[in-house]
Amino acid sequence: MLKEHIESLRRELERHNHSYYVLNAPTISDFEFDRLFKELEQLERENPQFFDANSPTQRIGSDINQSFVQVAHRYPMISLSNTYSQAEVEDFYGRLQRLLNQDFELVCELKYDGAAISLVYKNGQLSRAITRGDGEKGDDVTVNVKTIGSIPLRLRGNDFPADFEIRGEILMPWPVFDELNKERSRQQEPLFANPRNAASGTLKLQNSSIVSSRKLDAYLYYMLGEDLPADTHFGNLQKAKEWGFKISDAMRVCHNLQEVFDFITYWDTARKDLPVATDGIVIKVNSIAQQNYSGLTAKSPRWAIAYKFQAEKALTRLNSVSYQVGRTGAVTPVANLEPVLLSGTTVKRASLHNADIIENLDLHIGDMVFVEKGGEIIPKITGVDTDARLMIGEKVQFIKKCPECGSALIRYQGEAAHYCPNENHCPPQIKGKIEHFAGRRAMNIEGLGEETVNLLYDNNLLHNIADIYELTIQDLARQERLGNKSARNIKTFVENSKSAPYQRVLFALGIRFVGETTAKKLALAFPSIEQLEQATAEQLITVDEVGERIAKSVVSYFADEQNIAMLNRLKGYGLQFSLSPENLQATATALAGKTIVISGVFAKHSRDAYKQMIEQNGGKLSGSISAKTSFVLAGENMGPEKLKKAQSLNIQLVKEDDFLKMI
Repeated sequence: MLKEHIESLRRELERHNHSYYVLNAPTISDFEFDRLFKELEQLERENPQFFDANSPTQRIGSDINQSFVQVAHRYPMISLSNTYSQAEVEDFYGRLQRLLNQDFELVCELKYDGAAISLVYKNGQLSRAITRGDGEKGDDVTVNVKTIGSIPLRLRGNDFPADFEIRGEILMPWPVFDELNKERSRQQEPLFANPRNAASGTLKLQNSSIVSSRKLDAYLYYMLGEDLPADTHFGNLQKAKEWGFKISDAMRVCHNLQEVFDFITYWDTARKDLPVATDGIVIKVNSIAQQNYSGLTAKSPRWAIAYKFQAEKALTRLNSVSYQVGRTGAVTPVANLEPVLLSGTTVKRASLHNADIIENLDLHIGDMVFVEKGGEIIPKITGVDTDARLMIGEKVQFIKKCPECGSALIRYQGEAAHYCPNENHCPPQIKGKIEHFAGRRAMNIEGLGEETVNLLYDNNLLHNIADIYELTIQDLARQERLGNKSARNIKTFVENSKSAPYQRVLFALGIRFVGETTAKKLALAFPSIEQLEQATAEQLITVDEVGERIAKSVVSYFADEQNIAMLNRLKGYGLQFSLSPENLQATATALAGKTIVISGVFAKHSRDAYKQMIEQNGGKLSGSISAKTSFVLAGENMGPEKLKKAQSLNIQLVKEDDFLKMI
């Protein structure tokens, strides 16, 4: 009887939470809600045997510190391509027409400006909440996310899939943001620049009771899983709304380009009355089958695009120009401005990008300049008010020598940027390479951020990336603001980094123009660092996405004796400089050109293992069956709808043992 009463109280409070946070239509007073809440809290405290991690009482958080664990995303969280004009939206529409060669619908929805989150639900209960991270893996912030009232801990109804993900954005409403900054100002703490930064920072706090007090909100906009309720994106989100998720009403199914433009035009103005920050419109193909057929590029889906609203402009004075040197040696000019309010933040600096832009703007010190935020993120100067030129200073001329080490700058043919060539002795380049090497997407050495790297460099403990592996706990613990615990943690991450795979080590080296994707392709083409070292520019150019510029940079890197000496040290410390057998298997092509659907339960390997096998053997995964499906990898208890559709389209069903023989 007591257990039933506790569960009844939980269900009642869950209904009131949904009415308040999701429907914005409370059905009882705050006083009555608090009375029910306190009653449940007391009953749970007196009867710990009935504890439930997803009880409404768990939303208040705890003051016990947490450490966030990194979790691999079941489905990578990739970014959308951005566009800033209706002409580019029209190009996107035309590409879809050519690619799909059939009628299609588009769903337009608001692009919320917050912290991306992926929520995993199992058997109707919130199982895990993971940040975007690097797209492949993110931080488990479930404890903090449970404090957000608009995120259901337990779903309504009973027709949801047993296991699915739903993604969206964690947001800090404008009134909460303003109040938070007022409080931080009173406490003489640094102010948050915008609600996105405030939401992201809050989500990573190690005290969930503070997270609860920040009153975060969430809108969900994309569902993934094996057995989704509908064949369309819009249909899935309407079902999600029934289950208790906060889904924006500002969604529209569009049947032609004009309807898309009408949606953009309306919300470009109406969004300014919303309680949360938005920075554009997301346009997606509605059909899940057409999404799967369209596929992905290396960085983004072909079936979706983000239209960014035109940035606000402001007029202010150019006081001076300074120059920054990045880890690759690229020298970036920075305009120092009279502070001006722009899109809710105070702007004091703006990038001038390169010498050509300075020349084209005909900049003079003292000019009144137009400043805007490209995509409402990075401030840039877009023009000069020449009519305001009365008493101006000298014309801005791009510098000839590195502001850090005095080396003569060079400019490669076809490049807009100027570079400092002194990469092994120019301080910001050295420190930048070390930070890059230690970064999460490279060697993932937590604790070696900008501040710590500067400290260790200034104290003569780091001169290049190889020195990281000679740091001792004693060296680290002696440094200001570190101490024994931080020192041990850094040392642990340093030791763990020795197992990072070859392709990540290659990216971490910071070879100019070699990004993460290029490093993977080079690692597959040259499975050991010795093979890559001996490769000629002609051989390098044969690798997909490697052009003359990258090839020359790689050859130049291995021609430098100091780089070779550093690599030999890294080899001696035990870093991975060749592909593992598992990675080599990724070059297999047994399933090249085939689109495969997985359905059912398997005896010999997990579903995720089979997905990996398909990708490693050149196959393409799809979540739904269509005429483009090559075959279905069919386990026991295959979904009846998928079986029916496969039979109607005469799609081959391949059993587990037969599939393993194929590869």
